[in-house]
Amino acid sequence: MTHQFDDTVLAGVLGHMNDDHADDNLLIARAFGPEGVVASTMAAFDGDGGTWRATLADGGTVDVRAPWPGGSIDERPQVRREIVALYDEACRRLGIEPRPHA
Repeated sequence: MTHQFDDTVLAGVLGHMNDDHADDNLLIARAFGPEGVVASTMAAFDGDGGTWRATLADGGTVDVRAPWPGGSIDERPQVRREIVALYDEACRRLGIEPRPHA
């Protein structure tokens, strides 16, 4: 069964990603979604992966689902690790040099 994070964890992670990591959201949606993604926000996540709401060049929207690279998770600290791994994989797929992680 897929782990569901509580509302406090969801709000904290989604707020942080959408306020502080808009460029990362766009890279992930471009790498894992269809061609033509021009904007993206992180919309949801659970123990199996994250979902980004992507805006396409034609004005349409699509949800982009990306599984966590390390497999299913069930603890808050694991979310950061998996989002960083998705970012690194997005950079690899797009041929972009990833920034160092603190």
